[in-house]
Amino acid sequence: MAATMASSTVVGLGTCKLSSPTKLNLNSGFLKSGVTARNPLRLAQASGGKFTCFERDWLRKDLNVIGFGLIGWIVPSSIPAINGNSLTGLFISSIGEELAHFPTPPPITSQFWLWLVTWHLGLFLALTFGQIGFKGRTENYF
Repeated sequence: MAATMASSTVVGLGTCKLSSPTKLNLNSGFLKSGVTARNPLRLAQASGGKFTCFERDWLRKDLNVIGFGLIGWIVPSSIPAINGNSLTGLFISSIGEELAHFPTPPPITSQFWLWLVTWHLGLFLALTFGQIGFKGRTENYF
């Protein structure tokens, strides 16, 4: 066998450099460091022998984000800005009104659906931007 370096591209894995018949140096943007493996689709030390494009802890959940995001949404949504009522107050009172006739579901024209969608949309936006901001700050993206 000649000791020449051949280069090839494997779809999804980046560039592979062949240094010998049994070793491949895989260089990829998905992997943090180069890994030597016999089969480019089965990496020995990544994800228990399975190829993956994502980190194991891709969510990177942090209870600080959940706590501060929840507080960061409840405080502004509790300001009485809608005819002297707050969004949280309107949502909770509409829950009470709909529970008054419990077995019957709320009609599609009920204000409950507007307050439900608006309140939860704001909550999910606050949590999403909180996750982006908190993790971006801790991982030095900005």
